[in-house]
Amino acid sequence: MYGIINIGFGNIIVGDRVIAIVNPESAPMKRLKEQAKSVDKLIDATYGRKTRAIVITDSSHVILSAIQPETIAIRFKQSFEELEKVLHNIRVPEDAIK
Repeated sequence: MYGIINIGFGNIIVGDRVIAIVNPESAPMKRLKEQAKSVDKLIDATYGRKTRAIVITDSSHVILSAIQPETIAIRFKQSFEELEKVLHNIRVPEDAIK
């Protein structure tokens, strides 16, 4: 359970649908990008900037992002921690702690 994740320039993705976040420099990732484009499953969220990360979803969509994979991973972790806090507060109300 990850909620929504900002992948740059106001573009967001549903974290629970993400399978992988990869570096776009390898030949297999370039082929993956071209295959996704040929079947209309490529989403370019770079706003014309260099692609720094490729996000692969469980629906076989390939999303291009202009931010580093490490940055997206940090945002995933932050989103997860925020949701955990909310769920903890629901499970254990502050009144019950006192």
